[in-house]
Amino acid sequence: MLVHGACHCGAVRFTAEIDPQRVIACHCSDCQVMSGAPFRVSSPAAMDSVKLEGRTKAYLKTADSGNRRAMVFCPECGTHLWATQPENATLAMIRLGCVRERAELPPTLQIWTHSAMPWLDTLASVPGVPGQPTAPPPAR
Repeated sequence: MLVHGACHCGAVRFTAEIDPQRVIACHCSDCQVMSGAPFRVSSPAAMDSVKLEGRTKAYLKTADSGNRRAMVFCPECGTHLWATQPENATLAMIRLGCVRERAELPPTLQIWTHSAMPWLDTLASVPGVPGQPTAPPPAR
């Protein structure tokens, strides 16, 4: 499936070919911190399928396993775009938060579930509104 991605400010745009049957929700603490969310959803793409417009920057991180990853993002707005090997990259883990087709790509696998937030399974029962509320949420 061809996906279309862009950073929040629009300085970086890309397309990539992903397999919708290989969409992963990662609950590891690194993904929680880097995404600012309880998990991050990604899908692998062959690096040669990624067509990029704009300039990116990479942050090199070393995981607990010792593996090094290049975390690729927009240098203007900081949107995370993908992660890949730091040298001779052949695979990009596309961050689906910046992909236009993200609603069509439900996860097919969850990893690092031991780090998952314990309240995730109760989220569907939390009241919601379709837009920005006019007042702060009620105190509990």
